Amino acid sequence: MTRIRRETRETRILLEVSRTSVADAPPEIRTGDDFLDHMLVTLARYAGLGLTVEATGDLRHHLVEDVAIALGTALREEIPARAERFGSALVPMDEALVQAAIDVGGRPYWVGRLPSNLYEHFLQSFAVNLGATLHVRVIRGRDRHHVVEAAVKATGLALRQALREGDGVFSTKGAVSLTLDEES
Repeated sequence: MTRIRRETRETRILLEVSRTSVADAPPEIRTGDDFLDHMLVTLARYAGLGLTVEATGDLRHHLVEDVAIALGTALREEIPARAERFGSALVPMDEALVQAAIDVGGRPYWVGRLPSNLYEHFLQSFAVNLGATLHVRVIRGRDRHHVVEAAVKATGLALRQALREGDGVFSTKGAVSLTLDEES
């Protein structure tokens, strides 16, 4: 489990995340924003994560963005050394159909268009701070709520696959290690 505290002039966040959820312990999310709470519970459930979030913020944008930053940063610490690395999912939700593909191999990048700039920014901030490449494609959908929720569900399912323990490093480069050289 990784615990992170993020405090700025705009937000205060305490977040705990683990790669395994406990069936009888649902995510505990309290942000004061009902839709953000709903999306965090959804992401945790579909990704199979244990998640606790206590957050407050001055503006909705700051709250959503900073929670995504904290979640991505904390979850990055939970990526297993031998992760499967890649995952993808296609999620239908009523009239909406959304596809997500993720690579948790340490190359942060975001590609996607959602009918909500705020939740597009949420997924971008999450992916970049996770160190993941995340592609989200809305194939169809009219209801903004359904499209955003299907995008979060697809991201969660793709993430569940990518975070599974694998047999080895899934890369033609082998393991990549970065260290800072300190001068004496």
